[in-house]
Amino acid sequence: MEDTIVAISTPNGEGAIGIIRMSGENSFEVINKIFVNKSKNNLESYKNRELIYGHIMDGENVIDEVLVSLMKSPNTYTTENVVEINCHGGSVPIRRILDLILTFDVRMADPGEFTKRAFLNGRLDLSQAESVMDLISAKTPKGFDVAYNQLEGYLSVKINTIRDKLLELMSKIEVSIDYPEEDIKDITHNEILNELNENKNIINKMLKNSETGKIIKNGLSTVIIGKPNVGKSSLLNALLKEAKAIVTNIPGTTRDVIEEYVNINGIPLKIIDTAGIRETDNEIEKIGVNRSKSFFNKADLVIFVLNNAEEISKEDREIIQYIEDKKVIIVINKTDLESKIDFNELNELLKNKIMIRTSITNEHGIEEVEDEIAKMVYNGDIKSSENEYITNIRHINLIKKAFNSINAAINATESAIGYDFIEVDIKDAYDYLGEITGDTIGEDVIDKIFSNFCLGK
Repeated sequence: MEDTIVAISTPNGEGAIGIIRMSGENSFEVINKIFVNKSKNNLESYKNRELIYGHIMDGENVIDEVLVSLMKSPNTYTTENVVEINCHGGSVPIRRILDLILTFDVRMADPGEFTKRAFLNGRLDLSQAESVMDLISAKTPKGFDVAYNQLEGYLSVKINTIRDKLLELMSKIEVSIDYPEEDIKDITHNEILNELNENKNIINKMLKNSETGKIIKNGLSTVIIGKPNVGKSSLLNALLKEAKAIVTNIPGTTRDVIEEYVNINGIPLKIIDTAGIRETDNEIEKIGVNRSKSFFNKADLVIFVLNNAEEISKEDREIIQYIEDKKVIIVINKTDLESKIDFNELNELLKNKIMIRTSITNEHGIEEVEDEIAKMVYNGDIKSSENEYITNIRHINLIKKAFNSINAAINATESAIGYDFIEVDIKDAYDYLGEITGDTIGEDVIDKIFSNFCLGK
């Protein structure tokens, strides 16, 4: 990492400001060659992080009017010398400055290379580095808060605490294995079991929270399903607070799948409004119905809409068969009309399912639907616990592996198997957790993780 790297740190397109970031040993030397400040003072005479007004020059030619900031090692994002150039937004000035910098001993940064250097230089561990992209891609304030919590080291502290306990346990086992003749009290199988169960409980709690974490990060895939003309599209529009779907009294108006994101109490919902499920001779509508069934099978949550003003139909009963094993909210819509639905039969068909009565036309019951969705996520119906969540799929998979290794160690301990066999499983758990923070991970995996980052970060 002795070379100097550069990249554009702002999105492509027109804007008020564009930012170019440079990091490495030659950063200050390069900026001194191309930047002329108004006072003509040496750049390094300015305070650390101070914004300096001037012009980027290519020989005698002015490229752009800019503000430059010098950030001195080691107190920078990468821990190296860093220069940031604030120029006019738009592709022409940014590209001209970048091309000029590349004529010196500087190369283009790889995706995520600034954050990768922060990790390799010890400023961030791997889980903190990964949370940077979660911050950038957060879909809701809640998702941002969770990512920021991890950037601050919440997950790292928890993982390192568990690893310290496992390391201490392994050292006690090593003493018992290596010095059986010494006057040192051997650790017993019961003592090993107690410590393993303690760590297992902590990890199990983290796994329970991880389902909610994935929802907060990636969104809850929610399908609105029902037969035609029960109010599915009206419900979508009500949740979105805008008219995205066409609403008419003609059955079969929605013939394709409509996908939209909405923020409900900090939960990003990917809401999918499907074509009404019914028998039809219309080929286009048939395709829509088949797509509806496909999306339904992949959904985390199903909102099943029924018409209060109609009797339960054959199509309704068929849908009810589909949803038996799904997380479901039943919406009884059109309660402003005379009721013809048989609630006794409905309760028999939909035992233990949540039912909410709505009149979307009169804007009645929408808040109850929103509150029930939030309750499902945060209270545990779709698995959750505290306000601290694990959102990264890589982290979740490694925690699951660590949990399984600790379980294997517990089984071995309960069977009074030799200490060296127990230690192998404990060491596996220790290493899996170390892959989360980057302490026990291969360079190829590190490269793959940072290749998914955006340029300039």
